[in-house]
Amino acid sequence: MTPEQLSDAIVDALNALVASGTVSLPEVPATVVVERPKVKDHGDYATNVALQLGKKAGMAPRDLATALSEELAKAPGVGSVDVAGPGFLNVRVDTGAQGTLAGEVVRAGSAYGRTDTLGGRKVNLEFISANPTGPLHLGHTRWAVVGDAIARVLTAAGAVVSTEFYINDRGSQMDKFGASLMALANGEDVPEDGYHGGYVADLAAEVVEAVPGIRELPADEQLVAFREKGYELQLAHQKADLATFRTLFDVWFSERTLVESGAVDRALEVIAKEGHLFEADGATWMRTTEFGDDKDRVLVRSNGELTYFASDTAYYLDKRARGFEQCLYLLGADHHGYVGRLQAMAACAGDQPGYNLEVLIGQLVKILSDGVELKLSKRAGTLVTLSELVDLIGVDALRYTLARHPVDSPLTIDVAEITRQSNDNPVYYVQYAHARLSSILRNAADLGLVPAPDSADLSLLSTEREGDLLRALAEFPRVVARAAELHEPHRIARYLEDTAAAFHKFYDVCRVLPQGDEDVQPVHLARLVLVDATRTVVANGLELLGVSAPERM
Repeated sequence: MTPEQLSDAIVDALNALVASGTVSLPEVPATVVVERPKVKDHGDYATNVALQLGKKAGMAPRDLATALSEELAKAPGVGSVDVAGPGFLNVRVDTGAQGTLAGEVVRAGSAYGRTDTLGGRKVNLEFISANPTGPLHLGHTRWAVVGDAIARVLTAAGAVVSTEFYINDRGSQMDKFGASLMALANGEDVPEDGYHGGYVADLAAEVVEAVPGIRELPADEQLVAFREKGYELQLAHQKADLATFRTLFDVWFSERTLVESGAVDRALEVIAKEGHLFEADGATWMRTTEFGDDKDRVLVRSNGELTYFASDTAYYLDKRARGFEQCLYLLGADHHGYVGRLQAMAACAGDQPGYNLEVLIGQLVKILSDGVELKLSKRAGTLVTLSELVDLIGVDALRYTLARHPVDSPLTIDVAEITRQSNDNPVYYVQYAHARLSSILRNAADLGLVPAPDSADLSLLSTEREGDLLRALAEFPRVVARAAELHEPHRIARYLEDTAAAFHKFYDVCRVLPQGDEDVQPVHLARLVLVDATRTVVANGLELLGVSAPERM
C-alpha cells in the first residue's frame, strides 16, 4: 500500500463516517497527509487528520481518531490502526498486502515515480546563461547539473518544461572578445582589457582556418568577422561540453534578438500600460520601488542606449508571451541583488512575483585536488573548465555530488573522495546497488527465472526487511513530487541512498535465489519481483539526476 493509497482509504473512511451520521463534517478533504513515523515501532504510516478535523467535526480529536481508526481498519491492505496521544493515527499495512506494490512498480517500469501533481503547468527554466566568449567553467558547473535535474523532476511531476540558455551576446564584451582573437591571429598583443586565456589563441587559430583570408580584411571588417566567427565557434564548444555533461537545452536564446525583434519596445509598452513607467533626467525609468526594490531602475539612458535591465525586462515578458506560466531563474551567488529587482519588475508587469517569476540562488563550489583548491579566472587564463572537470572527476561522480547538496549552501568537493570506489562514496554506493540488483537478475536468468509480478505470490514478502524495502519503494512518487514542488533535486539523491541501504539490509538476510540443488520456492519468485522493483526505482531515480545506472561495476 502506497501513501497515496492509504490517503484515499482514509478519505473513504471519513466519507463513510459522515454518511452513517457518526461524524458531522461540512466537507471531507480530497486528500490526507500521510507520513512515515520517526519511530519505527509506531507503525508504517501516521497521520494527524483527526487533530486537523476535530474542531470542524465538533468532536475531541481523540474521539474522532477512535471512530476513524475503527472504520479505517476495515480497508483492504490495512493491518491495524492505533490511536496515539491527543489523536494521532498510527497505521500498519497488512503484511500480506504490502507486497503487491512490488508488482505495481515492475509493471509501471520507467513511469513509476511520475505523478500529475503539477498538472501540465508550463515552466520556463533558465540556467547557466554565460557569455559566448570562453569555455564553461567551474562557476557554471553546479547550475548545469541542478538546473537539468530540476527540469527532470518537474517533468516527472507533470509540468511541461522548456530549458533555456540565455546567450549574453550583446555589449562591449563581444567587441573585446573579437579584438582579442584578431590581435592573436595577427601576432599582436591582446588588449589589456581583452581576453587572455590560453583558449583564446586556440580559438583565434580556428577562426583563421574556418574563414580563409580573414586577416586580409580591413581592420573594422576584420574585427566584426573575428567577433562573429569566434562567437559561433565558442558557442558550439559550449554546446558540445554540455552535451558531454548530459545537460541539453531546448532553447538557446540570443540577447541580440530582443532588440532586433522589437521585444524591448513591446516590454516598455506593457510597463507603461500598467502605469509603472516614467521619464526623468532625459531617461526612461521603471518605478520598481513600488514593489520593494531599493531604487527605481533605468531602462533607456538619456543617450538612447538600452540598459541590461531593459533586456532583462524584455526577456521575461517574451517568455510570458510564449505562454509560460512560471519562469524560473537559476542565478549564481553573486546575483543576490538581482532577486528584488527582478521580482519588482514582474510586479510592474502585472504578474505575481514568487510564482510567475521565481529566482533560485546557488552558492559557490570549491574543488580540492590533493588538498589544494582548483582556481579559476577567465581574465587571467587560469580557469578550470567544465570539460577539464569531467576529465578529472567523471560525469557521474560530478553530477551526483553536485546534485545531492542543497544549492543554497556553499560546497567543497574533494576529488579523491568522490572518485573513490567505496561505500563511503554516495554515488558509488547507489550505483553499486543498481549493479548488484542487475547481477541478481542476470543470475536468475541463467537459472531460467524471470520476474513475474502477475503470477508470483507477493503476499510472501512479509518479513521485516522486505517490509522496510517495500515502504521505501512506496515513498518514491512522493519524494519526486516534493522535489519538484520545492525545486530541490537533492531530495532524490538522499532518497536513493536510503533506499540502497534498505536493499543491502534486505539482501543480507533474505536469500533471493535457490542455492545448489535447492528447488525454486514461491518465496524466491516473490523476492525476484522485489529485486526487479528496487532496480527499477534506483534506475528511475538516477535518471532524474542525469546519472547512469550501471549494470556492472
